[in-house]
Amino acid sequence: MNWIDRLERKYSRFAIKNLTKYLIIGTAFVFIISLFDDFRYIEALLTLEPSLVMKGQIWRLVTFVFVPFVGSFWIIFVLYIFYVFGTALERYWGSFRFNLYYFIGVLAAIVAAFLGEFWGGKVTSEFLYMSIFLAFAYLNPNYELLLFFIIPVKVKYLAWFDVVFTVLSIIFRPETRITALLSFTSFVVFFGKEVFDVYLLPSVKRLDRKRRRKKFKVIVSSVKTPEIVYTCCICGRTSKDHPELKFAYCFKCGSDYEYCQDHLKNHEHVIRR
Repeated sequence: MNWIDRLERKYSRFAIKNLTKYLIIGTAFVFIISLFDDFRYIEALLTLEPSLVMKGQIWRLVTFVFVPFVGSFWIIFVLYIFYVFGTALERYWGSFRFNLYYFIGVLAAIVAAFLGEFWGGKVTSEFLYMSIFLAFAYLNPNYELLLFFIIPVKVKYLAWFDVVFTVLSIIFRPETRITALLSFTSFVVFFGKEVFDVYLLPSVKRLDRKRRRKKFKVIVSSVKTPEIVYTCCICGRTSKDHPELKFAYCFKCGSDYEYCQDHLKNHEHVIRR
């Protein structure tokens, strides 16, 4: 049992069920209300600003996850994708593990925000969405998604695009560099060991498997199976001379007497004493 299993046994009752739905509803609400002139600055009150958090605006540690990082038509597509992947992961993992995966990402984003105070940068929910997508793609690489609701494409290809985009963000987007770097935290915690064993050590494992198979073949080839010859006690025919015949023991006579298929049911039973 690993540490995630132990946490789940102790704290599963505290998990937020249907977390994806609440995140989508909150994000959609912020987006819609920001369209009105009286609330067009609401996003500025919800974003994660460490300097303002230190001044007492603690709510920003939570509310930044509801701030949309895209606008216009794209928000519909993003929320739809997040709903599909998020609910699928929650059904597969259960509420506690999904909560843990998501909130590890939130914690990493908060750490990135405070580190960004020294090196410059900002934090949005963009990479939180990407981490959910990356987990789904790893578990369901051949799942087909309708890109823009029209083009069918397997998510494993989009996942590689996700990884490349994140790496490029680390290199060329100073304002999101730290956030992009730490966005892999959830994925590494949940899948890091498995990825390392499967993808980073394949040559060692393949060599080891080849050695084991070669050794096994040598062992098998060196073992000679003794030839068993059956002889019918009535007609004297043997299984070696007549491989087309079937031989068996009579349950009444016992294993000391062997019969061919012609005499198995056509013989005088031997009385055992």
